[in-house]
Amino acid sequence: MAEPVKLQFNAPKKGMPPKHFADLNHEERVAALAELGLPKFRADQIARHYYTRFEGDPLNMTDLPEGVRAKIKDALFPELMKPIRSQNTDDGETQKTLWQLHDGTMLESVLMRYPGRATLCISSQAGCGMNCPFCATGQGGLDRNLSVGEMIEQVRHAAATMEAEGGRLSNIVFMGMGEPLANYKRVVNVVRQITNPGPRGFGISQRGVTVSTVGLAPMIKMLADEDLSVRLAVSLHTPDDEFRNTLVPVNNRWPVSEVLDAARYYAKKSGRRVSIEYALIRDKNDQLWRADLLGKILHKYLGPKVHVNLIPLNPTPGSEWDASPKERQDEFVARVIAQGVPCTVRNTKGSEIAAACGQLAAEEEEQTSA
Repeated sequence: MAEPVKLQFNAPKKGMPPKHFADLNHEERVAALAELGLPKFRADQIARHYYTRFEGDPLNMTDLPEGVRAKIKDALFPELMKPIRSQNTDDGETQKTLWQLHDGTMLESVLMRYPGRATLCISSQAGCGMNCPFCATGQGGLDRNLSVGEMIEQVRHAAATMEAEGGRLSNIVFMGMGEPLANYKRVVNVVRQITNPGPRGFGISQRGVTVSTVGLAPMIKMLADEDLSVRLAVSLHTPDDEFRNTLVPVNNRWPVSEVLDAARYYAKKSGRRVSIEYALIRDKNDQLWRADLLGKILHKYLGPKVHVNLIPLNPTPGSEWDASPKERQDEFVARVIAQGVPCTVRNTKGSEIAAACGQLAAEEEEQTSA
């Protein structure tokens, strides 16, 4: 019998960053500016620069008094992250960036351009404590939770990039490094800032935001009670508890039935369909009986409020985990659909640049330590 896996929910190895403007609510910003001798209207003035013009350096906010710009920068705009390197693929439509944080921690984000929209995949933790064996991030363990500012900065940089290209950032998915619901309060704060209208947010529609989880059932229900209309994505990966206990170790705490019960509650409260993420892995979870079982239990728990995203696995170098052949993938999709559950194969943008989050950071650490 395998030894139980220890999950890391809040086990940071490194310190949190200095406070940033994005970490503060409006009242805290007003108070911080008052300490610098500035009136309260400056809070929204700075926020307008930050959230609607995507400017993160007060030295460039020319409608602020010149004599206080440096003070504001020092007090409220520490440099939280800097790009180490970027990789592009899909004819430049997909860009993956590796960032270094103030304490040397690495994180990744991926900007994906589609006709008529642009989606940013952001990280919510540096590393991950869920220990899923087929995931590049899970293999490296958890460094720490990201701050609100570190998550928001990922969004701001991408929004600025899209504006410079004449486009607009329209969608955010919390599907990068980490388990978003293990950093619950900060992630909800970030969601509200993403979706608040300017000048106190980016004004992105809640329906354009997706929060992913491996199945932290109590937190799914908490998220439902936030009265948001963001989409929930559950990384299920197999419908049977016996194998899921190994594949997604958090299943030892909250089995499939509890996860789907929480997902049903979320669908009812939010009115949104739940997305079920299923990484199809050769000879591991791609058996056709699993497709049948997946369709049956999803139809039972979620009825019409579900959609399955089948994800061809992006294997990590030297891993035993590999993608299923296309013939098996197509059969699997057909069997799920036969149970009355919509199922499609995700467009795997970025496979040429290791855009399964965690791979670029792992490569960088290998090169640094070599």
